[in-house]
Amino acid sequence: MRPPLGRTAAGLLGAAALLVSAGSAPAFSTSDDDRSEVIKLPGASSAEGIAADDDGAFYAGDLFKGDIFLGDLDEGTAEQFIDAPAGRMALGMDLDTRSGTLAVAGGAAGDAYFYDVDDGDTTATVALTKDANAFINDVIFTGGGAWFTNSVKGELYFVPVDSDGDVGEVETLALSGPAAKITGDFNLNGIAATDDDDTLIVAHTANKAVYTVDTDDGESQVIAGVKVPYVDGIELDGRNLWTVQNFDNKITRWRLDSDLESGKLRDTITDKAFQVPTTAALVGDQLLAVNAKFDTGIPPKAKEFEVVVVDAYGND
Repeated sequence: MRPPLGRTAAGLLGAAALLVSAGSAPAFSTSDDDRSEVIKLPGASSAEGIAADDDGAFYAGDLFKGDIFLGDLDEGTAEQFIDAPAGRMALGMDLDTRSGTLAVAGGAAGDAYFYDVDDGDTTATVALTKDANAFINDVIFTGGGAWFTNSVKGELYFVPVDSDGDVGEVETLALSGPAAKITGDFNLNGIAATDDDDTLIVAHTANKAVYTVDTDDGESQVIAGVKVPYVDGIELDGRNLWTVQNFDNKITRWRLDSDLESGKLRDTITDKAFQVPTTAALVGDQLLAVNAKFDTGIPPKAKEFEVVVVDAYGND
């Protein structure tokens, strides 16, 4: 169900206010030995989320129009794949290769969108919450479905998705502990899951921190030592955690201990091609990061948007 125009417009303004309230942007940091290559998203009016498969096919979203681009890492190209209906947004996204389903966080609408990656058709639109102030920000697939974050409320949403791509009823998980803390800024943001699907890791922008979340009871615990101002999207592979720090214009890689109780900084990835990266997807030893260009305004005034491909393991 598409939200009424009034709610969508108000939500967009609210999203802009939340982004700006996270603080004024610091000076960009860059590296002398840039690692990147750039893949343009032709015709995009904005950008925010990305997901990829192991073969290098990737999907990137037009934040304020909701359109989805399909790219090829090997070819270094991308093109519009899904022309979304009016009123949709496209924030964080994740790909379930088991069912061929792309899940997209719907931002101010409070919705989740599910697409069949074979033909681009919408398979389901799920209202995750009835709260008019919701901001659905990111998503991760686990074995049984998709988990979504809400940046203005201390709760997560689980939507079952079976191997055929059929979508079930939404379930709400209320959080306890430090990840549940809500302020006037962006709160819950990026999300990842451990290989066994028992534990989620969530980024909290206002707290400049990342937390573990127990999927059974919603209890959260801080991952000590991981200090991440402007944290946005996150990516987890084993004990390596990448945190995209948007207005700091960098991606940091942390090595987590076996209990996920603490982390140590292993690498800071900067590049002159970064322009407020928001989310990233890992393909082999490469990270694909989306430039949102919020430094030009919200909505951004930039003429072009792109995916920046960098080395994920620069110091190893």
